[in-house]
Amino acid sequence: MRAEDILSTYSRVAQGFARSRDKSLFERRWLDRMLAHAPGRKVLDLGCGTGKPIATYLADRRADITGVDGAAEMIEMFQANLPHANAVHADMRGLDLGEQFDAILAWNSFFHLSAEDQRAMFAVFAAHAAPKAVLMFTSGQAAGEAIGEVEGEPVYHASLAPREYRKLLAEHGFEVVKFVPEDPDCRGHSVWLARLTA
Repeated sequence: MRAEDILSTYSRVAQGFARSRDKSLFERRWLDRMLAHAPGRKVLDLGCGTGKPIATYLADRRADITGVDGAAEMIEMFQANLPHANAVHADMRGLDLGEQFDAILAWNSFFHLSAEDQRAMFAVFAAHAAPKAVLMFTSGQAAGEAIGEVEGEPVYHASLAPREYRKLLAEHGFEVVKFVPEDPDCRGHSVWLARLTA
């Protein structure tokens, strides 16, 4: 299993993923925290999937959503679920939308990239960040690779060490607002929230 296989895997399992994806909004506290720190309501959702439940929740809170996903089947469902949102079929790696956002979210998506691709993403984050924008993403709790499973298929995960994430954030103008490794109140997710300092 390689990082390069992730989009084709999610394309194959899109329908099953849409049915089985936990929609209880255990992420709510972090999403609310992100919105509370954002200077506005223009949100870029990277690896948006079907848009349920996260983008739908944000839209219900008056967020103007642009969803980006590299799996065509996912972005089609996103567009159907959020017809007023902007849906972009694109790989987040090297993304250049030519616009800036108040909040950039990469929830359970960024960590499917290889370590090298993750490092390169911080320039992409910075290029799409409006002044004082916030960035929120999930990672592992330590450097390494792991193979998970979605709808019975293997999926690649990688993480950098927390100190490297902090270094990359600082190098691209972000300060860490909060980092909780394996947050017990968020099903064990390791979550980063950072803010652009300029």
